[in-house]
Amino acid sequence: MEAPPDNDVLWARSLHFTHRDGSPALQGVSLGVREGEILAVSGPRGSGKTALLRCLAGLTPAQRGEVWFNSVPVHTMGPMTRERLRRDRFGWIDPAPALVPELNAWENVALPLMLRGTGRRRARTAALEWLERLDIGDRTGSRPHELTQSERQRVCIARALAPAPSVLFADEPTAPLYRADRAHVLRTLTTAARSHGITVLLATHDAHTAALADRTVTLLDGRRVNTVHLPPMADSEDRTACSLSV
Repeated sequence: MEAPPDNDVLWARSLHFTHRDGSPALQGVSLGVREGEILAVSGPRGSGKTALLRCLAGLTPAQRGEVWFNSVPVHTMGPMTRERLRRDRFGWIDPAPALVPELNAWENVALPLMLRGTGRRRARTAALEWLERLDIGDRTGSRPHELTQSERQRVCIARALAPAPSVLFADEPTAPLYRADRAHVLRTLTTAARSHGITVLLATHDAHTAALADRTVTLLDGRRVNTVHLPPMADSEDRTACSLSV
């Protein structure tokens, strides 16, 4: 068995996954993700982006293939071990905001911290800081039904970032946001990831979003078709401009 490279926080080989209706989602996808890297997984809808992220995160075990996290085999873990891994080391953002309806905004953000053993006061302070960064600091006491969809998604993003996970899986994280809000939220997400050393896998079909990543892996019909290396730029605006001019 080939060992994963030491500098890859995530490493996958020949992942295969088929939906219940028999349609293939992944057909032999392999990739490595370096620690602290922001990797965009691009491709049209139905190309296998979500299936890949779910397999890498241990949410949906691949039917064939290997997934390693920090040289530990995720594909051989039992359900409880994978659940602890997701709770303690991974963060996840869905395209549709999903919050606990009985909790207000800051309580939803603080929840994963408290599940890890963080005291309520420290968890609340961290939650309020992240909500403020995402321009929703004035809605901290609101329940999910009192928030707009865009506000709920910001809460979900704050909830994923607050525990400073080792790896953040973001599946079309700005899909529910208005176009004017997307750039700010993405800058907040990527800046926070870089400052905290968080590895990010960002699934997107949008070229502007993918341009913020260090590298892009493209999927088509469940297969990896190419990799685009983006040159280092002074800031995200220059990076986007460079990508658009190619």
